Amino acid sequence: MRFSGLVLLASAALVGACGGGENKPKDTTSAPASAATPPANPAPAAGALAKIAPTGKTVEVKMIGDDKGYRFEPADLTIKSGDAVKFVMVAGGPHDVQFDPATTPADSKAQLDANMDGKVGELHGPTLMNPNEDYIVSFGGVKPGKYEFHCTPHIAMNMKGTITVQ
Repeated sequence: MRFSGLVLLASAALVGACGGGENKPKDTTSAPASAATPPANPAPAAGALAKIAPTGKTVEVKMIGDDKGYRFEPADLTIKSGDAVKFVMVAGGPHDVQFDPATTPADSKAQLDANMDGKVGELHGPTLMNPNEDYIVSFGGVKPGKYEFHCTPHIAMNMKGTITVQ
């Protein structure tokens, strides 16, 4: 008796899954192929800025955590608009780089954000886990000013820095 009930229940589930309802005609129209496949490099959304690649030099900043503490080396640097900064995870990770949205100059905030690939949030780069991993931030199209940044996992240990763009 119990077996019959299970068979009946399984049969009902099978009929329901196979579409035991009314037969409806299928929609034979389809969207054009271009609409079905998104473009490889979609254009920025309306109002969004496009990334501007660096045109100048690339300055390296090491991300370090060791017996001397957590720090960026150098912590404070001066670059020109159009340069790039390459953050390299050396030791003591994980590390990341986040520019402070509250202190980032308003007239360059959107461009700096657009220049950051692989972000996890506004002005917030990805987490680097392994030695020699790097993250490059373009300052192409970024106006002169002071740009404060920090390592989110180590902000309590004062892992902070400043980039001055001339």
